[in-house]
Amino acid sequence: MVNPNEILNAKILIVDDQETNVMLLEQMLQKAGYLNVASTTDPSKVCALHAAHGYDLILLDLQMPVMDGFAVLEQLKKIETSGYVPVLVITAQPAHKLRALQAGAKDFVSKPFDLLEVQTRIHNMLEVRLLYQQLENYNKILETTVLERTAELRQSEARFKSFTELSSDWYWEQDQHGKFTRVYGPVFEMLGIDANELLGTIPTEIGNGWNVAERAQLDANIASRTPFLDFVYSRVRADGKKQYLQVSGEPIFDSASRFVGYRGIGQDITARVSGNLIAN
Repeated sequence: MVNPNEILNAKILIVDDQETNVMLLEQMLQKAGYLNVASTTDPSKVCALHAAHGYDLILLDLQMPVMDGFAVLEQLKKIETSGYVPVLVITAQPAHKLRALQAGAKDFVSKPFDLLEVQTRIHNMLEVRLLYQQLENYNKILETTVLERTAELRQSEARFKSFTELSSDWYWEQDQHGKFTRVYGPVFEMLGIDANELLGTIPTEIGNGWNVAERAQLDANIASRTPFLDFVYSRVRADGKKQYLQVSGEPIFDSASRFVGYRGIGQDITARVSGNLIAN
């Protein structure tokens, strides 16, 4: 909604080569309570005035010598970057009304003036204009907010990535089908295995010496969409040495509570486990 005071404070420019018409419209607008009314009898000055002041409404006479209202409209369209030309044309020629609307004017009033009609059309045009500006401003604020939130998310992701790299050997994400969508860290070079062998997308009975019972338990955790913390599972490498991995993960749900995948961290804890076994 537009506040009535905003309408009365709107910037209005009257353009007519006849001084009597200008005075009539000025008096009418002042009596109606409008506070920012300017005028000119020189149509060649309209674009410069609009560029300087950004009028909310221009009352434009069409029939003027040297430069008519149609020429003024064409010039205004070139400088009005928003595409909205806030012009209400004034004409005594019925045939000019349609042409003026096609040229970019938003409304028209006929000469001789019906003052009540002129006031109503001015009020309505200003209300639409101000609503249009509110929408434009809202879109700018929304765009700025989206850019700020996107930057914040990227910074947050960078901090999270840095944290996970410090606290673990790798960070991973899977979609709802178990396909890896993100893996950070040198996990594949470290282990010498395929990504899908890490978590549940290759059958446990095949591939690279995995402990079948441990892998079955891990797969069951993921299939049941439950979180797990510091789960340890192992495999026997090609050189005959046993390797121990520790992973933690949690399910991811979207805003509609739909399951969309898993995310978590992992570590190679072979050295730690081997040291404990020797100590015992």
